[in-house]
Amino acid sequence: MIKQIELTVLPAEVFNSEAVKSIVIRKLKISVDALTAVKILRRSIDARKRQVVFRLLLEVYINEKPLIDSPKTIYKTASTQKKVIIVGSGPAGLFAALRLLEYGIKPIVIERGKDVQSRRKDIRNLQQDHIVDPNSNYCFGEGGAGTYSDGKLYTRSTKRGDVKKILSTFVNHGASEDILIDAHPHIGSNKLPKIVKAIRDTILEFGGEIKFESRVTDFIVKNNKILGVLVNDESELTGDATILATGHSARDIYRILNSKKIAIESKPFAMGVRIEHPQKLIDEIQYHSPEKNENLPSASYSLTCQVGNRGVFSFCMCPGGIIVPAATAPGELVVNGMSLSRRNSPFANSGFVVTVGPSDLSNYAKYGVFEGLEFQSELEQKVFEAAGETQSAPTQRVTDFLNNKFSQTLARSSYIPGIISSPLHELLPNFIVNSLKGALYEFNKRMKGYITEEAQMHAIESRTSSPIRIPRDRETFMHTEIEGLFPAGEGAGYAGGIVSAAIDGENSADGVMKFLS
Repeated sequence: MIKQIELTVLPAEVFNSEAVKSIVIRKLKISVDALTAVKILRRSIDARKRQVVFRLLLEVYINEKPLIDSPKTIYKTASTQKKVIIVGSGPAGLFAALRLLEYGIKPIVIERGKDVQSRRKDIRNLQQDHIVDPNSNYCFGEGGAGTYSDGKLYTRSTKRGDVKKILSTFVNHGASEDILIDAHPHIGSNKLPKIVKAIRDTILEFGGEIKFESRVTDFIVKNNKILGVLVNDESELTGDATILATGHSARDIYRILNSKKIAIESKPFAMGVRIEHPQKLIDEIQYHSPEKNENLPSASYSLTCQVGNRGVFSFCMCPGGIIVPAATAPGELVVNGMSLSRRNSPFANSGFVVTVGPSDLSNYAKYGVFEGLEFQSELEQKVFEAAGETQSAPTQRVTDFLNNKFSQTLARSSYIPGIISSPLHELLPNFIVNSLKGALYEFNKRMKGYITEEAQMHAIESRTSSPIRIPRDRETFMHTEIEGLFPAGEGAGYAGGIVSAAIDGENSADGVMKFLS
């Protein structure tokens, strides 16, 4: 007999398999010999009450052998008859390539940045020397932005595709099996590079190609059909279809599309700051105690509210994490967050952002479809200037921000390039400032202690999503006007994280398969 049961266990018991089995035996009133196996299907933390517990969904085998897990995905050696160009090697691009190999179609992945290992030097130069390489940074390079931004795998996109398959693919390439059962799984930026390389090895093993330091500088279009791309202004690469998976920061791609009169459209997005607290404080608030059991992870949070008619929310929360510089061009400053797999930094940080819509951009209407992008760029440049034209982050204590005061001193921060005291209440637009202030008071009601002198805000968190969408047909996943062009992932406006982007990449590859059939 196989039964599914839910179990509540204490933090001290959750990783003790014998303790869990004993609880199962008591709950089901069976003998020790009758219990042949216990498999955890889901594990989550319930911190709603003072006693924090883990909730487990278990598959219990009684006098029966455990079922064998489903087999790994089968890839076929790519045929040279059909080849598909994939622009971008983030999760959308990599999973599109893997999906095409399931069909035996040859993917050619082109990436403007460097391979995942070579990116490290450029990221180090950005962190330590404030040098921004426009093609190799936290956003551009093998694996995309997610590689060095924690690897959070939680998604609500369960109806768009097979989330378990995406997670299993990560496991098959070296991720911990814990991501299959944790309610909010993550891999960690220290482990993702090896996993990304393993995915690259699979693509190459089955006949795909990957070309690094290959930036698309034009699209080859004839009679409203894409034939290929121009790379680095010098070489043409042709294919039977093109998947465009360039990420939310490839602004030059939008410019090229517009110059070719290929339809793009503006869309709402969000901007704000990255807020940082001591992790110990967040643990104490969330776990209702100054002491944390060693089996409890660094606590996270997810907050959202309405201030007037505007949404304000936490974004990409990184428990036990650090804040990183995420600019993609000289002359701009952008911050983001990441965590290593152990999430053991003494700091907790999160994006703290405000929705931006057409009514906020009336002064930018002259830019047409690029109104949001110009607003975004202008603020990034303004913040860069406020930081003395460095990658040091303009920073203000939360308490001073609320009182419109310049912070005479600043607390320690995880941000390696350094912080500089700045009046964010003057630096940021009024609608963002007022919305953040209103949200802080609301968030403090839900997490008493969220407003504290120890908390600081760093500017500017501006790349939560792209202000541009590339339109496509809902059924075919193909661009509404250009035959053979398949916009995918965050840069196209159809995803918001690693897993949703990976799913979108797979769906786009399915669309390509139908197109080529």
